[in-house]
Amino acid sequence: MKIRLLIVLLLSILAIPFSTVASDKQVNHAVAVDLLVGSDDITGLRVAYRPHIYSLENVPYFDELDIYWEVSINFWEFGKLNQHETNYVVAFSPVIGKTFYHIDNKYPLRWEFGIGISLVENTRFAGKNIGSHYQFEDRLGIAIDFGSRHHQTVALRYMHYSNGGLNSKNPGVDFLNLSYAYTF
Repeated sequence: MKIRLLIVLLLSILAIPFSTVASDKQVNHAVAVDLLVGSDDITGLRVAYRPHIYSLENVPYFDELDIYWEVSINFWEFGKLNQHETNYVVAFSPVIGKTFYHIDNKYPLRWEFGIGISLVENTRFAGKNIGSHYQFEDRLGIAIDFGSRHHQTVALRYMHYSNGGLNSKNPGVDFLNLSYAYTF
């Protein structure tokens, strides 16, 4: 529980000095739309905004990393048309990525990792008590940039929301996430 909070703070602090050494590959903004398929037949839609995207060079042990901050609004739905529940989530996450391969020597393929914080509207959802309005948003995924200037991205992610043990009720909610992002 406290370890996740420490990781979020550490990622935030580590990003500050690197943000001043961003290379000329810096892209200013991005928007993303994600489809969510979750545990317990939960589905959803996620809309995100990335105010700053950096390509960081000369990072110890990694050489080059991509980092961005993402603010998102999530809409979760559970149940049939006439008997369904909805839940809204607002989240803020730092995300770190590392290119590990280029498809056709042209399209970068990278892994992504992030732990953020989120605020969930209803603590009772999909037949369970998630324990707290405050949740951690964890992600692990793979992404590929494409298009003439690599301004489009498709990503496949596993996302997990839980309160990290801040409450005795902590079943968590898991999602498989398919994302499309456009940078500008």
